[in-house]
Amino acid sequence: MKLSAKTARQVSKWGLMASALTMAALTAGGAALKARADAAPAAGPVQVGDFMLADQNLLAKQLYRMSDAKAVVIVTYARGDAALRADAPALTALRAAYAPKGVEFLALDSTLGDKREPVIADAKAAGLDMPILFDYEQLVGEELGVTRAAEAIVIDPRTWTVAYRGPAAGAHAKAALDGLVAGEKVAMAAEPSHGGVIAFPERAHQAAFAKISYAQTVAPIIKAKCATCHQPGGVAPMALNTYDQVKGFSPMIREVIRTHRMPPFLADETVGQFKDDERLTPEQMKTLVHWVDAGAPRGSGPDPLAKIHFQAAEWPLGKPDVVLNVPPAKVPATGLMEYQHPVVENKMAEGRWMKATTFRISDRAVVHHILTGVVPEGFKPGEQVSEARWGASLGGYGPGRGSNIEPVNTGVWVPPSGGVAFQNHYTPYGRETVEDTQMGIYFYKKGEEPKYVLRTFGIFDFNIEIPAKTEVHPEVAYIAFPKDAILYGITPHAHKRGSSTKVAIRYPDGHEVMLLALPRYDFNWQYEYFLKDPLKVPAGSKIIARWTYDNSIRNPANPDPNKTVHWGEQTTDEMLATYLHYRWVDETVKKQTPEYETALQNNLLFGVLDTNIDGKLAPSELHGQAGEMLKKYFALIDTDHDGFIEPAELAAAQKLLPKGRRGGGGGAPMPMPPAPAEKTAVTTSAPASGGGK
Repeated sequence: MKLSAKTARQVSKWGLMASALTMAALTAGGAALKARADAAPAAGPVQVGDFMLADQNLLAKQLYRMSDAKAVVIVTYARGDAALRADAPALTALRAAYAPKGVEFLALDSTLGDKREPVIADAKAAGLDMPILFDYEQLVGEELGVTRAAEAIVIDPRTWTVAYRGPAAGAHAKAALDGLVAGEKVAMAAEPSHGGVIAFPERAHQAAFAKISYAQTVAPIIKAKCATCHQPGGVAPMALNTYDQVKGFSPMIREVIRTHRMPPFLADETVGQFKDDERLTPEQMKTLVHWVDAGAPRGSGPDPLAKIHFQAAEWPLGKPDVVLNVPPAKVPATGLMEYQHPVVENKMAEGRWMKATTFRISDRAVVHHILTGVVPEGFKPGEQVSEARWGASLGGYGPGRGSNIEPVNTGVWVPPSGGVAFQNHYTPYGRETVEDTQMGIYFYKKGEEPKYVLRTFGIFDFNIEIPAKTEVHPEVAYIAFPKDAILYGITPHAHKRGSSTKVAIRYPDGHEVMLLALPRYDFNWQYEYFLKDPLKVPAGSKIIARWTYDNSIRNPANPDPNKTVHWGEQTTDEMLATYLHYRWVDETVKKQTPEYETALQNNLLFGVLDTNIDGKLAPSELHGQAGEMLKKYFALIDTDHDGFIEPAELAAAQKLLPKGRRGGGGGAPMPMPPAPAEKTAVTTSAPASGGGK
């Protein structure tokens, strides 16, 4: 990665115009925000560095992706602020006048303790209709020199410099916007802000930032959260194993923290709790940024990182019980490469319960994903075996992760003999290469077999249609659970236009709880998010996957913003896939219930088409291949003639379809898609009495 010169912070050459700071009481549902009377105005920057924050709808907004805008207006927000409410009509008028001219409007909430729902209600009451970005760590507000609410900061995207700051209705605000819209060079102008004071406690300690100890404070953070990847043999492109290396990359470290790119754990910090959470804590984020702001001082004491011999382990989970060598694949420099389906012989003399798998990839840049599946005896050496013949999956590989670890006391049955089939998707990247993959398998010890069968189900939407030149396009799909289940984890999957996702459970009584939110989905980091506490999913509950896609020029990974995009296997196409890792409450290794899986699969199509999630299908919801077929026979399927297709009516219609045309149990005449990270738990040969016998 190369640090853009635009991200270099410059010392401000101007100060905020002096004004008397008064005590401000900002009501928040009965709570008051008290600001220090002696708070001093902070110096704002001449040039603004990049940042990314999630808004009230859990959609990420990144400043430097708005380079095509004529101007960016950031309005400082504080819930209940009287000045902001008074300015709301002028701000609304300003946005109405300039948004059509290419000006982007954002609000920035740096108030400590603010939460989404109260802010949404407050903004609605104030009449403010714009994205409100949550600056939980206050790092963006600190850099921008924010001290008060109701201040408009106008930024010129050509240089990322500040052209104006002051009230939205200030005399110079409109002049600055007129000049930027006209493409003129605009001189900096400032006016006093009159909103309530926003407290920034860290500013009182700014003089101490230079005293942050590298040896005692910074190096331990780097060791714990960075060096696991940034080391020889690790997945990261450079090492962070000494002070000199950390110092050299310190501007980049600050940038990736402010843009929430590193560490690459994409879940929003306010939604859910997860095992193996690799994020920096808020305190760690502030410590590292403040240390870099102070010049990344070395300080005293030996370098703890230099004393460690860093070298990524050959196998991150230890020596496997079985190692499978996948046939090497020659990948061309350019073009599209069809999925590869090699099979590796399984030479095990007896079946075992698997507890984990891991993958060693020789060229990570070329591997889109790898899936696995157990196949029975009878295949020929060198034969390509399609997914239709697969049994249990043994996990998979995707960018950002290489290991699959089953939750405690759950496992996947691997029968003896036969083989392990692979679905390998390679993406050429400009250089011919040979990918040589190895797969390691780890088993439960004999006599310590798991009690439960781990299963995985994919929520898919084969009917997605993403319009060209569209920055935020929503799609939704869900699955209704027919029996009680325990949800362990969630794996979202899309391609390069995937922008954000939210996964929620809607209980039978109708109330929803959000389980996972990725405000900025990143195709390069496809994680399994295992819940810290497994969740009971009562029968009749729906797990809902809501996605947005960015098919605009603002998406730097977009292969072609001028193309309308549909479902497809290649990265130039798109997917909506959300994998659920779960078990059935009353299923055990000794008492398996495969019929529950069939019932779940039969609910798939309805959840794909019911876009308003009201439990019935209107003709207007029927789109795509499956929808058009149902629309054609709507009058026949709608047996009660109420103008809707209910689940029971769709189920009856599905039974009339030829058996081979049901699309993975969903009843749709469409192919079942590939399933990254799918781990369908057992095959028909799995023993009902336990494993390893």
